[in-house]
Amino acid sequence: MTTAYLTNWLYVAAFLAAGAVLVVLILAMEFLVNPRHPTPGKLSTYECGIVPVGDSWHPFAVRYYLFALLFLIFDVEAVFLFPWALELRSLGAAGFIEVAIFIGVLAVGLLYAWRKGVLDWH
Repeated sequence: MTTAYLTNWLYVAAFLAAGAVLVVLILAMEFLVNPRHPTPGKLSTYECGIVPVGDSWHPFAVRYYLFALLFLIFDVEAVFLFPWALELRSLGAAGFIEVAIFIGVLAVGLLYAWRKGVLDWH
């Protein structure tokens, strides 16, 4: 092991320790500064000043979760497409075909979700 290699890992450990200390300090400051005067009004569910009706634990429709998952899938797709677009010339035809297959699989998934009505909001 070279000294430079160990020094680099020492920097990484120092940054991780500094981050952990910063998190603890921020939480300690929040604990010291935050006023705590619980009243029934502060402990109730907030609904724009209207008295809450019913229980606050209502199940969400599955379509919201599916829509969020579709967003994540296509967000990840965008993350993979940016480096590909930068290296398109060096990848050649093989890289283009691989990304075309990747986009095709995602398009089939989008078509399937569309046909199942996941993207309908009514």
